[in-house]
Amino acid sequence: MTDNEKRQMKEFEAKVRRLLALYKELKKKNADLYTDLERKETDIERLQSELRQSQSDYKNLKLAKMIQISDDEHHDAKMRITRLVREVNKCINQLSTE
Repeated sequence: MTDNEKRQMKEFEAKVRRLLALYKELKKKNADLYTDLERKETDIERLQSELRQSQSDYKNLKLAKMIQISDDEHHDAKMRITRLVREVNKCINQLSTE
């Protein structure tokens, strides 16, 4: 081998080593990103579950407030319950016709 060929071979080896180092660095970064993505997806699922639970709690609270009865509001509460029963019956009728 001539000196020129040796120099070119050393340059090639250096470039290959640099390329391998970059590959390893990118591979590690990719693995870190996948781990982060999985963590974020888990957080999203947990937050969506909490949101559904909060929405359910809100609906229940709204319904409880709607049918809350005090001495002065007995008649109003009875009317609200009657209206709710009508709405439920209407929904049942719509479901049975489908």
